[in-house]
Amino acid sequence: MTHDSHPPAAIFHGWILDTPDDPFTGGVLRAEQCALAVDDGVITFRGSLADAQHRHPGAEVIGVDGLLLPGFVDTHVHYPQPRIIGGLGMPLLEWLDRCALPEEARMADLAYAQAVAGEFVGGLIGAGTTTALVFGSHYAAATDALFAAAYGKGLRMTAGLVVADQELRADLHTTPERAACDAAGLIDAWHGTGKLRYAVTPRFALSATPDLLDSCRGTLEGTPDVFFTSHVNENPAEVAVVAALFPDASSYSDVYDRHGLLGPRSLLAHNVHPTDAELARLAAAGTAVAHCPSSNSSLGSGLFPLRRHVEAGVRVSLGSDVGAGTGFSHFKEGLQAYFHQQLQPDGLALGPAHLLHLATRAGALALGHADVGHLGVGAAFDAIEVAPPSGSALHSILCHAGSADRALAGVFANGTSADINRVWMGGVLSHARACQ
Repeated sequence: MTHDSHPPAAIFHGWILDTPDDPFTGGVLRAEQCALAVDDGVITFRGSLADAQHRHPGAEVIGVDGLLLPGFVDTHVHYPQPRIIGGLGMPLLEWLDRCALPEEARMADLAYAQAVAGEFVGGLIGAGTTTALVFGSHYAAATDALFAAAYGKGLRMTAGLVVADQELRADLHTTPERAACDAAGLIDAWHGTGKLRYAVTPRFALSATPDLLDSCRGTLEGTPDVFFTSHVNENPAEVAVVAALFPDASSYSDVYDRHGLLGPRSLLAHNVHPTDAELARLAAAGTAVAHCPSSNSSLGSGLFPLRRHVEAGVRVSLGSDVGAGTGFSHFKEGLQAYFHQQLQPDGLALGPAHLLHLATRAGALALGHADVGHLGVGAAFDAIEVAPPSGSALHSILCHAGSADRALAGVFANGTSADINRVWMGGVLSHARACQ
């Protein structure tokens, strides 16, 4: 069955966990042994198995082993980087020069880019990620290959051409005019096709002149539902370079704000070192932040000030970053987010419900997907079955967990992509461990 086929009605039955209401504002983990009726990829009923079968006579009943969770939502991940995971021992700017940018340049070879695109999309889905905001390539043809790979697998993806015109190596530079032209072509080809959308993506303020940022604003304003994404306040050395390049700006995020790039369809990655004024402005603009804890640890960028974001009213979700991080898994990102808060005197205490929310519903809402990131009626059936192999540590934990909360904590503490048995996107089985 292809991703855009209409799957037959089915009933899924077992332990189902999600966080439709924000635990940071009083929501709790919703954990029920119940049934979901799924018709044409959408959940149409949630309740008892008997009632589901009465409403859908003849529908196949699919038993869920372990736990059924919403598909993960990754709000910051770089397509060109899966082959360079593990470049340890370097801060951000050195890592970019030695690891990331040489690999970015290889994407000029379309065959190479197509191979990486397949690995990237497969890596996301295999890790349980069914929705993603993706930094594309600096090359339009390579970014086109990413969209094609995502479309072929049915991944719900927002992505865009990465643009830069200063500071980086010259073979990654564009011009404001070419950036606008290339974006227009990709928007025409892919934006609104299947589950794909476009995101205007300057790499970061450090690598963008004011003219390029103005070009980005033109693209953003030219299509009403296009998104904007970039980096901000990741590393102190990076912040200092941006301040020197833009002396009239009051802060790193003010560079974007002065060019009309902050709003409710904007999402900035990292924000490890924000000022209070920046947080207030991001909250007022409705701009979200992707927290990438593994990457922040790997590059030594710092501990994310989650409490300050939450108290300022800034929306926060999770990103794997991938190249500077340690892989695609949001089990790992959730656990690292927990560790980061434990290590700070003013850290925000996180429980399993917070971690699941950050990994699913928070990212979906940051990307404007009201019907994603939960498993209630009206939601797309994007879901993962966490069923660890018999005899594994996590299998033992789940067998002896005294509550759903304890079971979910065990999943984030011990879970890996190998513990994901099946992944569904839009009701279609997209990954099965037994088939590998």
